[in-house]
Amino acid sequence: MKRIAVLHGGFSSEREVSLATGAQVIAALRDAGFEVLPVEVTQDLSALIATLQREKPDAVFNALHGPFGEDGCIQGVLDWLKIPYTHSGVRASSVAMDKHAAKAVFAAAGLPLAEHRVVTAEQLEAADPLPRPYVVKPLNEGSSVGVEILREGDNRRAEVARNWRFGPQIMAEEYIPGRELTVAVMGEDALAVTEIGTGHAFYDYDAKYADGGSRHTIPAQVPEDVAREAMRIARSAHDALGCRGVSRADLRYDDSTGRVVLLEVNTQPGMTRTSLVPEQAAYRGIGFSDLCAWMVQEARHGP
Repeated sequence: MKRIAVLHGGFSSEREVSLATGAQVIAALRDAGFEVLPVEVTQDLSALIATLQREKPDAVFNALHGPFGEDGCIQGVLDWLKIPYTHSGVRASSVAMDKHAAKAVFAAAGLPLAEHRVVTAEQLEAADPLPRPYVVKPLNEGSSVGVEILREGDNRRAEVARNWRFGPQIMAEEYIPGRELTVAVMGEDALAVTEIGTGHAFYDYDAKYADGGSRHTIPAQVPEDVAREAMRIARSAHDALGCRGVSRADLRYDDSTGRVVLLEVNTQPGMTRTSLVPEQAAYRGIGFSDLCAWMVQEARHGP
């Protein structure tokens, strides 16, 4: 397997993140000895299919983020073309991207979750769906796009509802105080636990991608049993969804009660050299080029 197409860009709200991921993956795969075909994805699906059929790559590195890139859509196209691709297949990708569906899978697997419910913008405008503080977020976006925290005394609920532009339904979720943790899973192995610190109200889009927006502590300075539990939850969530390759679980740890809660699983985590998954791989002695090469070698098509 030598000729690899890297799909990046796309047309979701996470296009810039995908371009950054793609640029660094392209360089890493070239360093690893692969022949790389960069493919910037647009809304012209027929052009993308024509390029892949003409170039006949041995595999695709999927560096797309957000809707159409990590929700099962491009995975379905690649399955149809019978081209192996990195990350999860159609089913795991689509379920993970739908926060309500994913939570149903996690609940069935017995994983610890925050109280949550799905409401419409009209219902949110009329009343609080949960006791405050709570979080509202889109059902099908990543990178914390559209996420808001509504606390006691905050009078923005009606404004948030009236200005909602992320689809007809909203996920309302209990706000878990404490610390932000994340765990990458590579194959069957949970790599490490990272604590994410930020001066922002929460780990929002700017905290994730702006220079100096967040601090990553690896390994997280948490009790050993908490780290073990976070890694167990991440592995179990990866398996429950049917993920393959690399995924990343985001969790909250309430250090006042010891509670560890799963928020969501990202099946297409960021892959710049300073992103969370490559940081955890490096902590385990796996260089960025080796990580990207492993992902290509694990590429599959089908469920």
